[in-house]
Amino acid sequence: MKRVIFNQKGGVGKSTITCNLAAISAASGARTLVVDLDPQGNSTQYLWGASFEDTEGTLADFFDQMLSFRLKNKELDEFVHETRFPGLSLMAAHRELETIQGKLESRYKIYKLRDALSELDAYDLIYIDTPPAMNFYTRSALIAADRCLIPFDCDDFSRRALYDLLDNVREIKEDHNPDLAVEGIIVNQFQARASLPRKVVDELIAERLPVLDTFLSASVKIRESHEQATPLVHLAPKHKLSEEFRALHRLLQANGL
Repeated sequence: MKRVIFNQKGGVGKSTITCNLAAISAASGARTLVVDLDPQGNSTQYLWGASFEDTEGTLADFFDQMLSFRLKNKELDEFVHETRFPGLSLMAAHRELETIQGKLESRYKIYKLRDALSELDAYDLIYIDTPPAMNFYTRSALIAADRCLIPFDCDDFSRRALYDLLDNVREIKEDHNPDLAVEGIIVNQFQARASLPRKVVDELIAERLPVLDTFLSASVKIRESHEQATPLVHLAPKHKLSEEFRALHRLLQANGL
């Protein structure tokens, strides 16, 4: 199953959610892969702890070979790297993704990620992290995925962007990927004692939007997790936010997603 974590707004926690859910999946025994399509490489830094700038075998190399018709299915493993977390692998981002995006778009390579991931049958779960924009890589991810998770951080800017985002997902579903389903909106960085976040969430629920029951709290501990390049469920397994990530993981499993 392939799950994309997507929001067109930056700073809503896409990489944090991607890596922590993936880490829980791997720790639970599922063969898990993270695909980092964001040229900023936040998921790559989070799971790898070092730069891939001088390393071969990134997603920039993968797409570059697509442009030159040099990639064969048997070579896909060259772009998958084992992390130090058992059962968790990574297809790493690189800043050159930004440089080659125009060429990929002009040559209509939009289905290449879907085709490549369909060949990777060694994984039970694939989590795809996306850029904060509706661009070539995000469209490729939505076309490749079975499910879409949407992080939401309870402010007015996020709410305005949410409606456009849902329209974009529907368009991809209608035009390119009829099997794509929105499995839910994740309320992230939630402050239970603040009135505005609760009001915004209640209004989304009243609009019958698919808000998931499990919320993720705001916590400074997540910054330490980023700095140490260790998902919170490994760094502080008993922390409140770690428990919330596990609850979210269980909810997705219980829903058959």
